[in-house]
Amino acid sequence: MVTSIVDEDFADKLVTTARTAAGDSLRSLTYFTRSNFEQLYLREDLERDADLDSFIGHEWRGFKNTTDAYRGTELGEYKYTIRVFENGFLLRVTSDRDGVFMTTDGATIRDFNSYQKAITEVLNEKTGRDD
Repeated sequence: MVTSIVDEDFADKLVTTARTAAGDSLRSLTYFTRSNFEQLYLREDLERDADLDSFIGHEWRGFKNTTDAYRGTELGEYKYTIRVFENGFLLRVTSDRDGVFMTTDGATIRDFNSYQKAITEVLNEKTGRDD
């Protein structure tokens, strides 16, 4: 039995938002909380072999360490993280409760800004946040 950590409407909205923002360059989309995760989208030409459990654990700890280290600096509030790899990019949009990993093929900083804004709007709607 497969269980879901998000309801179907929210999952569909996240995937639709990511697909609209990134188009065919969207590789994958994973929603996560501090204790669980769910891959909501994987492009059909990619293998389902990533170790998401370890990956999310490392990223969550990295997010906490980074936000704590830079809190209150002249850089301002944390917005999102971009990781660049040989075969694509990872965008991490995270609140203190949940987040999304979105992987893409090529993109620009302007693209990532628009991806982040769109994903943040959906996350905020889910919890009633206005940030």
